[in-house]
Amino acid sequence: HVQLVESGGGTVQPGRSLRLSCAASDNIYSNYCMGWFRQAPGKEREGVAAIVTLGGTTYYDDSVTGRFTISRDNAKNTVYLQMNSLKSEDTALYYCATEERQPSNYFLPSFPDWGQGTQVTVS
Repeated sequence: HVQLVESGGGTVQPGRSLRLSCAASDNIYSNYCMGWFRQAPGKEREGVAAIVTLGGTTYYDDSVTGRFTISRDNAKNTVYLQMNSLKSEDTALYYCATEERQPSNYFLPSFPDWGQGTQVTVS
């Protein structure tokens, strides 16, 4: 299984930005797609963005469209989540995950490999 390490979380004021990073232990092309998910206290884990590693097609949940951007750096085996115009409701533990096959739904937390998460607090 691929190892994933997230970083870049922190505490910011509403309206500010953060960039999360997810470093993979092997070539990101070995997976069909990578995604960012989040889980707020008392809520279910939800998908926010995903990227197909070959080709770069991206998908966004409606709640983050226009504010978040997912991207990849193949040379660094890293996927990023640029988060702008942050809101208090974006507060959550953010996870990176990978999927070897094309998922039926990019936003379901059914991916097999996960990182430990990085906390984002908007306050």
